[in-house]
Amino acid sequence: MVELSEAGLGQVFAQLRPLLDERQRRALAGVTARALGRGGVAQVASVSGMSRKTVSTAVAEVDAGLAPAARVRRPGAGRKPLIDHDPDLLAALDGLVEPESRGDPMCRLRWTCKSTRNLADELGAEGHPASSWTVGQLLHYMDYSLQGNAKQREGAQHPDRDGQFHHLNDQVTAHLRRQWPVISVDTKKKEVVGNLRNGGQNWQPAGSPVRVDVHDFPDPEVGKAIPYGVYDMAAKLGFVVVGDDHDTAEFAVATIGRWWDKIGAPAYPKARRLLITADAGGSNGYRVRAFKTGLGALAARTGLAITVCHFPPGTSKWNKIEHRLFAAITSNWRGQPLESHEVVVNLIAGTTTRTGLKVHAERDHGYYPTGVKITPAQLAAIPLTGHVFHPEWNYTIGPGPKNPTPVTTRK
Repeated sequence: MVELSEAGLGQVFAQLRPLLDERQRRALAGVTARALGRGGVAQVASVSGMSRKTVSTAVAEVDAGLAPAARVRRPGAGRKPLIDHDPDLLAALDGLVEPESRGDPMCRLRWTCKSTRNLADELGAEGHPASSWTVGQLLHYMDYSLQGNAKQREGAQHPDRDGQFHHLNDQVTAHLRRQWPVISVDTKKKEVVGNLRNGGQNWQPAGSPVRVDVHDFPDPEVGKAIPYGVYDMAAKLGFVVVGDDHDTAEFAVATIGRWWDKIGAPAYPKARRLLITADAGGSNGYRVRAFKTGLGALAARTGLAITVCHFPPGTSKWNKIEHRLFAAITSNWRGQPLESHEVVVNLIAGTTTRTGLKVHAERDHGYYPTGVKITPAQLAAIPLTGHVFHPEWNYTIGPGPKNPTPVTTRK
């Protein structure tokens, strides 16, 4: 029998340890200690780095007989989960992060960032010690996850909200069936012009980001870019005019007129009616007299009967132009500094989608003063006919002095 020195025995364990799992290392220690006889447990513990208790347990396992097994550890071995030692831990953690605690002014974390470290500190103060890593694992176990805010609450809803959606949809369907133009209009968010940071990311050579100004202070000499858009629902075409003065009703109507002269009239030469879907507020809101008088002048000039259907208050994000045109524009210019109005126009004009969206964009240097007053007499002179259902939201403006008949939606 070849006898190994303590150094040689240590070399055996050092070379075999990376190749064996926990059960196999324990079996090697037990067999070796039994073969060494008296003092073998102490010697194996010294060269293997195991505790004497572990080696003694291994010898007992060898004496009891080793058998092939899929388990590395015997049943019940290993550290017990923290929730087994502290059954109230999950309830305490859930009480700190549950949504109801946000409205409880007595909750100690009511006004504190609920990071895992802060939650761990609060649990420790309540007699439930746990590390921040453990808190993170327990939160996942309880089906919590990191989430941002979701823009879904629209405030108080008008009782006829759904009814207006149905009426608007009927009008759109009726106009499209007759191949009359249907457009969605709105003003996109005003953009500060300059060599300033624009949200989002864009592909650039590694280590060479676009350099922009540190401070996002607007230049009063340059002004803001005011994009007003028109989206043709049937043709899936966008038309955007970028102004730099004010977002007024006159600017909105001027843009619609531009669209008709350059895009609408050539595309719909036989059209005698136009349907506009618009938000309830802003420069094209249903309360804005200047918007209605401006459309009256446009109807007289073009010979069109213009029907307008406004979305109910608080539902502007349902307007088609928001997710069919404006969302694509924002995606297209992400990470691009809007250095000038010309850059804004070019980026908008370069917007396309795989579903066929194309956009025409141009600059507007016009002056659109605010504070223009429209008298009740001027409003009454418009050939405007309100629909039976919510005439303040739905109305048709005719090209002549006689009030036009609204489009019937009966099939």
